[in-house]
Amino acid sequence: MNLHYKSLAIIFAATGLMFCNTSEVAAQQYTKFVDPFIGTGGHGHTYPGATVPFSLVQLSPDNGKNGWDWVSGYHISADSIAGFSHMHLSGTGIGDWLDIAIMPLNEPIAKKDFDTKVKFSHNNENASPGYYDVRLDNGIFARLTATERVGLHQYLFSKNSTPTIRLDLAHAYNWDRPMDTEIKIVNDSTVVGKRYSYGWANKQHIYFAIRFKQSFKSYLLNGQKTFDKQVNQVNQDTKGPVKAVNAQFIFPHTSPVDLKVALSTTSTDKALEALNEIPHWNFNEVKQQAESKWDKELGKIKVESSDESLKKIFYSALYHTAVSPTLYSDADGGYKNYKGELHKMPNNGQRYTLFSLWDTFRALKPLFTITQPERYTDMMNSMLAFYDENGLLPVWDLSTFETNTMTGYHAIPVLADAVLKDVPGIDQEKALKAMLASANQQIRQVPDYIEYGYVPQDVYGGSVTSTLEYAFDDYCISLVAKKLGKKKEYEEFTKRAKNYIHLFDPNSGFMRAKLKNGNFVEPFDPFYSEHDFAKSQYIEGNAWQHSFFVPHDVRGLAKQFPKKDGLERMLDTLFTAPSYMTGENKSPDASGFIGQYAHGNEPSHHIAYMYSYLGKPWKTQEKVRAIIDSMYHERPDGYAGNEDAGQMSAWAVWSMMGLYPASPVNGEYVFGSPVLDKAEISMPNGKTFTIVANNNSKTNKYINSITLNGKKYNKSFITHADMLNGGTLEFQMSDKPNMKLGIKKKSLPTSMEN
Repeated sequence: MNLHYKSLAIIFAATGLMFCNTSEVAAQQYTKFVDPFIGTGGHGHTYPGATVPFSLVQLSPDNGKNGWDWVSGYHISADSIAGFSHMHLSGTGIGDWLDIAIMPLNEPIAKKDFDTKVKFSHNNENASPGYYDVRLDNGIFARLTATERVGLHQYLFSKNSTPTIRLDLAHAYNWDRPMDTEIKIVNDSTVVGKRYSYGWANKQHIYFAIRFKQSFKSYLLNGQKTFDKQVNQVNQDTKGPVKAVNAQFIFPHTSPVDLKVALSTTSTDKALEALNEIPHWNFNEVKQQAESKWDKELGKIKVESSDESLKKIFYSALYHTAVSPTLYSDADGGYKNYKGELHKMPNNGQRYTLFSLWDTFRALKPLFTITQPERYTDMMNSMLAFYDENGLLPVWDLSTFETNTMTGYHAIPVLADAVLKDVPGIDQEKALKAMLASANQQIRQVPDYIEYGYVPQDVYGGSVTSTLEYAFDDYCISLVAKKLGKKKEYEEFTKRAKNYIHLFDPNSGFMRAKLKNGNFVEPFDPFYSEHDFAKSQYIEGNAWQHSFFVPHDVRGLAKQFPKKDGLERMLDTLFTAPSYMTGENKSPDASGFIGQYAHGNEPSHHIAYMYSYLGKPWKTQEKVRAIIDSMYHERPDGYAGNEDAGQMSAWAVWSMMGLYPASPVNGEYVFGSPVLDKAEISMPNGKTFTIVANNNSKTNKYINSITLNGKKYNKSFITHADMLNGGTLEFQMSDKPNMKLGIKKKSLPTSMEN
């Protein structure tokens, strides 16, 4: 922190806007380990701004740049800020939202459109859970914090300025563009309006209400009209297709300027109601409340380690698991979907959106069955509400719109896992009905998949990935059908779960694309990658990364190899093969290579754990430790690829503790190699499950022995049900592998082929 930055902090303290006491500092036990800048570099695509867990508002700076590394609005490589907007996507690969942008100006500018970017230095920037601040090079000091539906801003201006706040509804980057916008001046301190936009989700609407602590003396609308202070007599309404609106609010020579921005998906009236989430103007009290919410969230898993860096990596990852999905409804559960229909969630529930299911079904959603008992029912019922409104479960729900992005129908494993774990408040019969609808839909190549037992490459691209993922999803349906006593559906989907066999090539050991005539596509190069989904055979990768996606039937896959140890050898080769891809349009998403294992993208995330299904858990331990050590770091480029709405972080949360849901539906967590000395997990039933790694170190990466509640334990996994009982799982770590532990048939994780 430089001297000028310190002086600004002193000014805030002198004006009563900044305070600190020892009791408040002591209360923050976990937030101090979180660095929101982790993931803002490389291709992590996270944002550093102020938000609270799973909230509608994510108040964060936007650099004012287009491009893949700016899909969250922010990248650590940039040196300018164009505005502070209220909605952001965390870690995704496609840009959208960035709605309702605010930018402080030192003086009004009588133009409708102009470049608002202002330079800044990262030395003058800070972020912590629920808080962000920055001193811009033009001297303006910005502080941001938030509640679930309200962003709270404070801007300190220099003495020779004319404090001006610009509201920009045209603020749009990457895929987003405004279609219909509106600003209404209610009085000299209150503004309401709306922003309808088209983007990745091509029908979005958001309503807002802004309240200033100080009355503004005049304003500019689209840079053209100036009104005097009697603005309460003016009701200015400007709207129209593609006619974006902006306004500048000019204040007397006072500083700082404080404002609240509340959001609603239903109406400006509801946005005005939402302002009551912050009934006062005590910035530090709101900041403290946000920190307390995060401290409660992070405290659900209490970890110990002598390595402070590991704690920062872990808690920054746990922080990122609680950013999305995001709230979409008002406090009363009401929301307007993309069709413009008004709905209300039953039983005082809340609607959520931003379901990046291709990524998060793997580890994030199983983690939520432990960490989010108070929210998970609403998240599952949000997917069922999507089914009610659209006839199918979501694939990638953004603002209640189906983007239909990525392969599979992965709401199914998420719902199935919740049903099988008896998450309360879910209509299990309805859930199965919704799963069956998605599994028999007439789009997304599903009719061809049903007809041929695989998706033919001459029907559509990405055929191998689609086939393998549909087969896993079908397995999930079979488990739910069995639980609910639906024999016909159980038998049908058990058969469909074996469809992966149709694409297995025993001569090469790879899953390969087939044509409708049953022939493999030639020529074949396992290193070849094509990013154009319509032309690809494997989505965002190649045959190396995708040929292992049979998490439900690892031993069944092993039996397809001509030699008994064929799958194990194939796994060994995966981690030692040269780290390159061929092709003129290689996917940028395949990253974080160890051999051909690509941790920077989700299809690889379960692979290291497959050895345990084959009775070789020490190989899992070795590979998992190598991944943790090389793919997660305490710096902006600390993730190996897109953070992907919490999945990249969820892998770390599970794996650093020493376990992972390799088949994310059957309630089993396979052991890996814990790097933390201790983890106390608050289970949803109120009990505590503790994991201890004794004699742990960088070299002691192997599990030598295991006890559960003091008794010898020989399995290479533990069940969700056992964890719900509470107790202590204890690992004795060693620098040498124990090749006798976890090798017996009854010690192996479940596979369809037992």
